[in-house]
Amino acid sequence: MRTPVFDAHVDSLQRALDLGDDLGSVTGGHLDLVRGRIGGLQAVVLVCWVDPVHMETKQAGARCAQLLDQYNALLERHPKLVTFGGNGALVEAARSRGLIAGIAGIEGGHSIEESLERLEEFFEGGVRVMTLVWNNHLSWIRSCREGAGPDTPQGLSDFGRDVVRKMNQLGMLVDLSHASDQAFWDTLEVSDRPVIASHSGCRAVNDHPRNLSDDQLRALGESEGVIGAVFCTPFLDKGCAEALVRLRESEEHEAIDEGNEAATFFARARFLQESAPPLPLTRVCDHICHAAELAGVEHVGIGSDYDGIDHTPQGLEDASRYPALAAALLGRGFTEAELEGIFWGNMARAFACATGEGTRAAELGAPASV
Repeated sequence: MRTPVFDAHVDSLQRALDLGDDLGSVTGGHLDLVRGRIGGLQAVVLVCWVDPVHMETKQAGARCAQLLDQYNALLERHPKLVTFGGNGALVEAARSRGLIAGIAGIEGGHSIEESLERLEEFFEGGVRVMTLVWNNHLSWIRSCREGAGPDTPQGLSDFGRDVVRKMNQLGMLVDLSHASDQAFWDTLEVSDRPVIASHSGCRAVNDHPRNLSDDQLRALGESEGVIGAVFCTPFLDKGCAEALVRLRESEEHEAIDEGNEAATFFARARFLQESAPPLPLTRVCDHICHAAELAGVEHVGIGSDYDGIDHTPQGLEDASRYPALAAALLGRGFTEAELEGIFWGNMARAFACATGEGTRAAELGAPASV
């Protein structure tokens, strides 16, 4: 890989917590740091995704803290491989030392349990990126999915706007993947720093609620934000989505049960990867090309969603394969300089701005425990 890779969204911490995987060694998942290094990985956002079921028992924050403990343990266990990427300067320092910058994130604002104090605690524990909402609607923000009740705001509530302002102040990058259209626009209005859509596609290429409209892409570019091109095949292609639905409804898929939720998810993912028609990685290129045209090539990055998806495009089966996408993009007419931006520079710039001058993140060099 001629250019380093900044992957803005992976879910591999769940494998570490629930399956005991050491992400500093080769695992059975999509991403570990060994295969990531082979693929050119130099910075990665490792997100803490909490199943909303934990909200019912008021354990979302506790579960998030457990995942964050896995992130901090990884840094302690493999100091010659990965280091704390707490702000833009530390990310660049890691790159210069040949280390991977590990950046902790949260996927879904339900983990802060409607508390700015809890948000700050997670920041002190190392979190530097938060996806404001997942597929479940919150009292302060609507997701892109259907099913919101009458009390759910169309976009951000007053508290939701306070969350964005607090993240700006602390030095946490705001992530708008999964957000409703109105929440997207409300956030751009409130945030005084660039935002990202860490793992999304283009709605004009495939009409899916998780993808961004052309107007959103233009606005993201105009506000110095970045879209991270996702590898989740149902977001990329309607035909592939329909094929996966049929397979998920099959007896073979339903019969797979490994005794716990995480192991079952990954076993079923292996079944889908082997059984579904392959989606050429050129479909990822289609989304990147469209995003580059609408937002500007300097506002496009990578957000694979590795280990959070159950089917990947052909040729992008794991984190050693980023170079395959780079080669395909070269074939679509992108220059080496543009590829350096897509795979590294654009996302690194947005992260540096969010965590830079005037923020708490700029002053800190290491996380405390939650």
